[in-house]
Amino acid sequence: MTAPPRSALLLIDLINLFDFEGGTALARAAEATLPALQRLVQRFRAGGAPVIYANDNFAHWQMDFRELVATCCHPQARGAAIATALAPMPGDYFILKPKHSAFLATPLPVLLAKLDVRRLVLAGVAADACVLATAVDANAREFEVVVPRDAVASRTPALRDTALDLLQRSRAAKVTTAARIRLPAGSGAGS
Repeated sequence: MTAPPRSALLLIDLINLFDFEGGTALARAAEATLPALQRLVQRFRAGGAPVIYANDNFAHWQMDFRELVATCCHPQARGAAIATALAPMPGDYFILKPKHSAFLATPLPVLLAKLDVRRLVLAGVAADACVLATAVDANAREFEVVVPRDAVASRTPALRDTALDLLQRSRAAKVTTAARIRLPAGSGAGS
């Protein structure tokens, strides 16, 4: 009998200043997903499954991830509530990405191989851009992809729903809710 694939939670662009056109609407939508996101992160950490932050560097090529987190957690930053609530913990992983997909020109494929991950749960922003691009790339690389609808956001509900419908209809991802996502036995560290 084949063992279930090891899972990882990929948090996309949640460490964010939201200082771009449409950023205020996206930040509000992302804040609404915080309860589901926090439960997912807690469940993955408790289960010993990898939590990976995949974040744009927002064209700040000299800033590293820790600096980005500190900048976004500043009380005056538009994304402070989200960055503070979802701040990385020791043991979490991170990659900086230059474009939409977390796979494009990043070490993510190598990291996932080293962690023996074959199932990705994608959460974050924006469902109609970076989450969509990452899901399609993950599917093309033959990962099992799951997207919880209550843990992704777009500037409008219609944009989110259109992207999720496309992922579901194309079978690039299974769309569900955060509460329905289970970690297969053996998803944790050392499994």
